[in-house]
Amino acid sequence: MILLIETSGLNCSVGLVSTSGELHVAEATADHFIHAESLHPLMGNLLQKHRQTWQDIQAIAVSLGPGSYTGLRIGVSSAKGLAYALNIPIIGIRTSESLARFAKKNQPGFLQYWSMIDAKRMEVYCATFDASGVRLVDDFPCIINDQLTENQAQPILFVGDGAAKCSPFIRSSDAILHLQPSAEMLAEIAIERWNAQQFEDTAYCEPFYLKDYIPGVSKKNTLL
Repeated sequence: MILLIETSGLNCSVGLVSTSGELHVAEATADHFIHAESLHPLMGNLLQKHRQTWQDIQAIAVSLGPGSYTGLRIGVSSAKGLAYALNIPIIGIRTSESLARFAKKNQPGFLQYWSMIDAKRMEVYCATFDASGVRLVDDFPCIINDQLTENQAQPILFVGDGAAKCSPFIRSSDAILHLQPSAEMLAEIAIERWNAQQFEDTAYCEPFYLKDYIPGVSKKNTLL
């Protein structure tokens, strides 16, 4: 079994997938980030429900980002801790790749697939893929404006939790698939990389933030 961990978005999602493709997923949803309190109970409950033990886990696939800074830190650090404890490998997967793969599988026929991960305000983390799933442009911070699709192939499917921001600027042939990243989206890529024995170096595996983290000022009362 491969354990799937997805914490790059608002939801906290985990899954179990066998190398033959049998998939089980559990997810915690809320209107605020709940990764810290939800991740480990979700994993434990999922294992128990499907009568698996930690010793049945052969690898851990984790979403590396970009996405929520806090969610990514929790997900990747948990994956590394478990990988060390169980002496198993880590499979790192970019959030943009899992979104585009899921979109291409469920809505084929577009010339390009653009992963759009919410980066607040009118900015997203964007990556583009062609109709066969090959990455065309690596992840980059993108300001959403009326030049978004200039000189681009038609039609485009925008996918991710930042996709709705594109709605004022898309063409009639384009489409939007607004959804949160999920452990389900990691499964197919995780199996491929397991079969290819394509793993991360556990010691150096880290979240792909894309932009430097700048902590905000706490709104809680502080000691004077």
